[in-house]
Amino acid sequence: MKFRRLGRSGLSVSEITYGNWLTHGSQIEEDQAHACVKAALDAGVTTFDTADVYANTAAESVLGRALKGQRRESLEVLTKVYWPTGPGGPNDRGLGRKHIMESANASLQRLQTDYVDLYQAHRYDHTVPLEETMLAFADLVRQGKVLYVGVSEWTAEQITRGAELARELKVPFVSHQPQYSMLWRVIEPQVVPVCEREGLSQIVFSPVAQGILTGKYLPGAEAPEGSRLADERGSKMIARWMRDDVLTAVQQLKPIADEVGVTMAQLAVAWVLKNPNVASAIIGASRPEQVVENVKAIDVELDDEVLKKIDGVLEGVVTDDPRLTAEG
Repeated sequence: MKFRRLGRSGLSVSEITYGNWLTHGSQIEEDQAHACVKAALDAGVTTFDTADVYANTAAESVLGRALKGQRRESLEVLTKVYWPTGPGGPNDRGLGRKHIMESANASLQRLQTDYVDLYQAHRYDHTVPLEETMLAFADLVRQGKVLYVGVSEWTAEQITRGAELARELKVPFVSHQPQYSMLWRVIEPQVVPVCEREGLSQIVFSPVAQGILTGKYLPGAEAPEGSRLADERGSKMIARWMRDDVLTAVQQLKPIADEVGVTMAQLAVAWVLKNPNVASAIIGASRPEQVVENVKAIDVELDDEVLKKIDGVLEGVVTDDPRLTAEG
């Protein structure tokens, strides 16, 4: 495994992060989830990402049990706060102080740990003063329950304001977690330059565009059995890519992957890691062999000629409008 620092901080993360967004506690049985986590650990992955809202808190619990017995100091455990996880009360969501503090304590209990390495604001909360949010994060840091702070799907302006407050409060504000792939590049024009300036790195999710970049979806064909498109919830998440022009372009990536000697999934993950502001790419898995395959992307070298070929194939189907950042 290879490791990169998060921004200008002293925290290193593995270039591949194991994430359990759509799998643990919902799509796969717990023993299979444990097998995937073991495969990640065996491959050298040390960074594990989850969120309180995943599977309505069940994903955190599954991850906590899967990591039980591992040396805590050898892991980086990441989770998030924002979305509702309770019965729907007025303080069961958002980035108000009450919800942040209560959610952090509940996450620690589910994860069976005294602290999380990175606590992330899962979205920006327009209904709460940012000062209140950042002060709550600062207090969690002072209490030793959180080591570093990050955010997810914030705009460049929001990140700038957050960084200013973090400096005032002396909070280690180190990362941004956006959607990012060959097809979805909305962070490149504004968010990445701001993060480079403010000392944040990207920990990106959906590097294979919810499975589209594996090439398994063919234009005009039915979804493969057991695929995300065949699942009602999953199909809503990848609907933007289910166009013949996108799927046709993606199929043209296969000769490029063959030329490099990698799978299409490895090509996609290697592509996001080529961005120097990306510290880690989050991969999900429903089978251990998927983890093993995707981890190999860290050893894939993509030269400028290959990158030009990828851009040429995908010209016209790439989304890079920075105004879409918050839709990630």
